[in-house]
Amino acid sequence: MRAALWLLGLFGVAVAVALFAGNNQGTVTLFWPPYRVDLSLNMVVLLLVGGFVTLHAALRALAALLELPHQARRWRQQQKERAMHGALLDALAHLQAGRFLRSRKAAVAALSQESALEAAGESVPHGRQLRALAHMAAAESSHALQDRATRENHLRLAMEHAPANGNAQEQGLREGSQMRAARWALDDRDSESALEWLAALPQGAARRTLALRIKLKATRLAGQPQSALETARLLAKHRAFSPAAAQSIVRGLAGELIHGAHDPAQLQQVWLTLEPAERAMPELAIQAAQRLVELGGDAAQVRAWLLPMWERMVEQPRAVADQHALKLVRALEAGLDSIDGAWLARIEAAQQANPRDARLSYLAGMACLKRQLWGKAQQLLTQSAQHLADASLRGSAWRYLAELADQRGDTDAAAHAWKQAALQH
Repeated sequence: MRAALWLLGLFGVAVAVALFAGNNQGTVTLFWPPYRVDLSLNMVVLLLVGGFVTLHAALRALAALLELPHQARRWRQQQKERAMHGALLDALAHLQAGRFLRSRKAAVAALSQESALEAAGESVPHGRQLRALAHMAAAESSHALQDRATRENHLRLAMEHAPANGNAQEQGLREGSQMRAARWALDDRDSESALEWLAALPQGAARRTLALRIKLKATRLAGQPQSALETARLLAKHRAFSPAAAQSIVRGLAGELIHGAHDPAQLQQVWLTLEPAERAMPELAIQAAQRLVELGGDAAQVRAWLLPMWERMVEQPRAVADQHALKLVRALEAGLDSIDGAWLARIEAAQQANPRDARLSYLAGMACLKRQLWGKAQQLLTQSAQHLADASLRGSAWRYLAELADQRGDTDAAAHAWKQAALQH
């Protein structure tokens, strides 16, 4: 289509020229005393067009000739810039490949080439960002080579070339440098320095997943379980871990807080800082209850913390793992001396609703034993001793049955019970 339009245009120009020049009788007379020159108008037009074309071509040729030194200088600058960028790419490639010495040399070469360009007055527009990135590559390689002095020197220079009040790219480089510095401090087991680097980050950068991961490790290394727990919660909300891993990390940190409590008041405060989902974890509820018993806390408070888990075990026996149910029974058994009527009713109702659950029968039998209901206690303990899966509970049930038999003066039953208790060890 374009070729056809050009052809039509040429035909139009040819027709216009033919109409204008074909019968043009005009002349142009030049007087140069004592001469007179007569030229046709067509010739004058051709001479003018030819002169313009010749002059334009000559001026273009002169401009190209004068431009040659500038083009040569620009070509040399481009070659230096390409070498500089090539050295930086080599540094990053060697860093990824684990060739740390070569990476540092390439980064230093890139910095030298950039400095030479700047000294020649031919600095690149993104020179500051390039210097910061090259210094960070050299610092990373030095860290891998265990050269802390060189690492700190390159880190300092990288921070100078990435000011906090710079543009968005420079701010991003600075934040990345601070995170890498925190990571290096963490590798050096210097949790205090790592936390200082993270604290220097802007608020938005400090809540990024990478920064939170570093902070979690640093706070755990520094022995700050409360701060580590808060960080783990943020990471869980950001979905930085799988649900199972997040639950395991939170459970472990909360357990450290519970274990670190030194008195009932402090333990109570720790328990209140936990989220409802965390307090509903069987492991934490049992651990908190056992720790409160160790610290001489209120037995009623112990049972209050264990109540949600108890209700879950009664309503859905399979929802609670066997080891957790066993610990729950042991924890409740330890506080039977001060148990109130409400809990006695709960235990009795649970046992009657699930008569085949040997653990509930054992707990109900122990409750009756504490209340000196010897007959009912013997019946429930005998029933549970024959079906308990846990050896420790079976041994405990047989020992109490032996004591009951001794009280009745039934030596044969007592001997049989003591023998069964001994077999459980």
